[in-house]
Amino acid sequence: MRTSTTIEASGADWRETVAFVTEAEKLGLDICWVAEAWGSEAPSPLGYLAARTDRMLLGSGIIQLGTRTPVAIARAAITLSRISEGRFLLGLGPSGPQVIEGLHGVPFARPLARMRETVEIVRQAATGEKIAYSGREFEIPLPGGEAKPMRLSMRAEHDIPVYLATLSPKMLELTGEIADGWLGTSFVPEGAGAAYFAHLDRGLAAAGRTRADLDVCQGAEVAFADDEDALRAMVAGRKKELAFSLGGMGSATTNFYNKAYSRQGWAEVAAEVRTRWQAGDRDGAAALVTDGMVLATTLIGTEDMVRDRLRVWRDTGVDTVRLYPAGDTLDARLTTLGRAVELVRGIEAETAP
Repeated sequence: MRTSTTIEASGADWRETVAFVTEAEKLGLDICWVAEAWGSEAPSPLGYLAARTDRMLLGSGIIQLGTRTPVAIARAAITLSRISEGRFLLGLGPSGPQVIEGLHGVPFARPLARMRETVEIVRQAATGEKIAYSGREFEIPLPGGEAKPMRLSMRAEHDIPVYLATLSPKMLELTGEIADGWLGTSFVPEGAGAAYFAHLDRGLAAAGRTRADLDVCQGAEVAFADDEDALRAMVAGRKKELAFSLGGMGSATTNFYNKAYSRQGWAEVAAEVRTRWQAGDRDGAAALVTDGMVLATTLIGTEDMVRDRLRVWRDTGVDTVRLYPAGDTLDARLTTLGRAVELVRGIEAETAP
């Protein structure tokens, strides 16, 4: 497995964030993803990090559909690929109606068609040829006016792998069909077969591809506990975070995270957590989250526990693990990340020829 992490430029000391990324590269981390939620955007920090790193791959994790035109996304991707000398990965995601409609004022309708067409236009633009596209969501150039097809004044000098962050069955199928990688979340290895991989594999088969053609990138928090008391405290502290994903991520009627957990065996508790969270009972929602749910969806535990869990991830089909290291300080987070990277290296050595 390759190792990666995700950072966000908002809500933290930027100099500390840069220090974290540059030190993570020294630790041997393979990829740094830059998130885009409802704070900072991704391309600007990625451009800065391209100048401050040498080896590490840099990815948008993710650029949100609906916030830019497909050609604007293509321009950003080609620019970042060129200034990083081919180290850029383009991660795209549909986000959800709360962010797309509530923050950007753009309809969230038909995200599946928007995703497919955006990827097609981005790849067309990257060739340096004239951009001409007629789809359900986009028509370039706009008909009825004076415009003619144009080409960008630059073309991609390096391959730009496309990763899709998807959760719903149809989106997963599309990911298998057209993407180079899958940025997943809400991942439980024991339930991933029916919840995720069946849909990914259906899309792969439709395109005449296999799992080897798709980089499966999954993420979770990683934290090490020295003893059982510390582990119990860690698990208890994560329950409200998981309750937020089940109850607060998305709109009052649309929560893709809740649906993903429901497909992995927790439909009843996920529904009740959401009901309580939406009613304002945050503590009651968190109380419904079990220790097992936290441990199944994170990389938290003793070093032996985390190592065993990483083996499960590897055996399930994860190619790249996305690590969110716990720690109250920069040094603490780097220490946690370094331990996790070493564990992954050890696991890879077990299977090396």
